[in-house]
Amino acid sequence: MKDVVKEFLQSLVIAGILAFFIITFVAQSFVVDGRSMANTLQDGERLFVNKFIYRFHPPERGDIVVFSPKGAPGQKYIKRVIGLPGDTVYIKDGVTYVNGEAIEEGYLPEKMIGDFGPYEVPENRIFVLGDNRNHSADSRFSSIVGFVEYDDISGKAFWVYWPLTEMRVIDHQNYNLSFEN
Repeated sequence: MKDVVKEFLQSLVIAGILAFFIITFVAQSFVVDGRSMANTLQDGERLFVNKFIYRFHPPERGDIVVFSPKGAPGQKYIKRVIGLPGDTVYIKDGVTYVNGEAIEEGYLPEKMIGDFGPYEVPENRIFVLGDNRNHSADSRFSSIVGFVEYDDISGKAFWVYWPLTEMRVIDHQNYNLSFEN
């Protein structure tokens, strides 16, 4: 009996260490709070965030990232990467432009109201927008989000696991802009 308890405690300690390692360096759970990413992600969905990927390469346009906004300490936001360092981003007549080229955004639930920009993305930062632009606090609002620093990015969303009926791998947009190599 003593050996069984000892083995159980050892297993528990190992499981705790593995869980700590995974949550700290590899993946973490995140709950979508709000409708700023509708229709791509819904309020209340639970997903996993890959915390490891950006140790090897910077975020790419179209990635859906979780980050800590400068204007809301202690909170996490989830948005789509639109602009990379050096890019100029603006929105005119409901169309988003990166470096003067319109990007195809079939995931938007409705036409965006208002014109914004231009914004030039500084070094080591990204420009993010919610997919539900008319209901999103994002990089257009400098006091809340503004440009997101690389160090504030928790990771890339990759898998919705709850509710079970909505389980899926998250589809990240690839813009294939003509100015990219």
